[in-house]
Amino acid sequence: MTANNLREQLENGILDARLKEIYLTENPAAERARAETVLNMYDSWFGAGSGSRQTVEPGSAKTQAGGKEEDTGESSCISGELALYSAPGRTELGGNHTDHQRGCVLAASVSLDLMAAAAPNGTSTVVLKSDGYDVLQIDIADESIHPEEINQTASLIRGIAAAIRQRGYQPRGFNACVISDVPGGSGLSSSAAFETLIGVIFNHMFCADALDSVEIAKIGQYAENVYFGKPCGLMDQMACSVGGAIAIDFAQKEQPVITKIPFSFADSGYQLCIIDSGADHADLTEDYAAVPAEMKSVAHYFGKEVLREVPEDQFREEIASLRKACGDRAVLRASHFYKENDRVKSETEALLAGDFRAYLKTAGESGRSSFMYLQNVYSSRFPDQQAVAVALMAAEHLLAGKGMCRVHGGGFAGTIQAFVPTEDAEAFRRDMDSVLGEGSCRILQIRPYGGIVIA
Repeated sequence: MTANNLREQLENGILDARLKEIYLTENPAAERARAETVLNMYDSWFGAGSGSRQTVEPGSAKTQAGGKEEDTGESSCISGELALYSAPGRTELGGNHTDHQRGCVLAASVSLDLMAAAAPNGTSTVVLKSDGYDVLQIDIADESIHPEEINQTASLIRGIAAAIRQRGYQPRGFNACVISDVPGGSGLSSSAAFETLIGVIFNHMFCADALDSVEIAKIGQYAENVYFGKPCGLMDQMACSVGGAIAIDFAQKEQPVITKIPFSFADSGYQLCIIDSGADHADLTEDYAAVPAEMKSVAHYFGKEVLREVPEDQFREEIASLRKACGDRAVLRASHFYKENDRVKSETEALLAGDFRAYLKTAGESGRSSFMYLQNVYSSRFPDQQAVAVALMAAEHLLAGKGMCRVHGGGFAGTIQAFVPTEDAEAFRRDMDSVLGEGSCRILQIRPYGGIVIA
């Protein structure tokens, strides 16, 4: 299929039903426009109306395609057509800083996503143009870890390709253009959404869609841990890849137990709001790293790797000694882990039973524990910078006992989460924007799909 073919389907409404289903909208005009935008980008970079095996000419003004030519006829599982892809951001519904201790989490994909137009290019090089960024070229035939790519997007693409090759497939080069409405640093995990998107593209083009969403999530985590250099857990990738609301139990590291939650958030009587506090993540790496490090220091006291391996009653019996060995904050953060793990189980049971008010009550307790015991609302190194706490203060005041608000994701900076009665949602959004700035508060939906081929 070519960009012109896909554009014609969009203009004729052929893809409307698909877009409505993915994006939970009765009028997919905005989604059609975004799809047309990414197709226009693809035409601009890789040739008008182009489809399969189109490459940017070496030495052109736009970029140097490079890469080795490959015989694409040797494998019958290569999809050679241009296609549209999507991968959503995610929201954490429960389990704040539990995944890295092999705990339980509750998460969901949201109605913001990365969208791509992509097709194989017949080389070993991935050529990727993201809106607002320089073009990237990665020769994925080279699987080595490049030190200069640490913390860079190129490392994720190289790592994902390497992980897929380890599974017996032959990923090759493709051309892609990407647009996104998942704000970076928003707590909605734009990085995991990107990893999911690249995994889905490789899977569709070169694996005949044989990799399931869980495996794609694991591949994304591997790339982020090994190639990108960030020791993240698996929650973000799992939520972006699997889609919908899911409960995940990480007790078995290699085989997490996933429970799909068929709860209709749209019918709950509440709207999900994600509020950007305006705080900057810069200089907070030390704070983020200290959370799992301190929790693990408690586990190491008992000769274990993570807290999930240490019974809570054993932890409680040794608190006096742990304070001396690990410090008070490590003890408080460990206590948060145990109670938060129990809360996720209660929240999951509440949603499965259709009791949203019970979920909200427990989620509110999660927020208080994050503030008091986990202590990830502001950095103790910068006590004059408490934007997340200010956002929580404002949201709590506006909710006036209705709904719930809590720190969202990693904390310290970034976003908070609120569930607001539907009839109050627009007023809440306006009032939060008046405190934090225009566009700070976004009203989102829980999207039923994770990483997906749109058409």
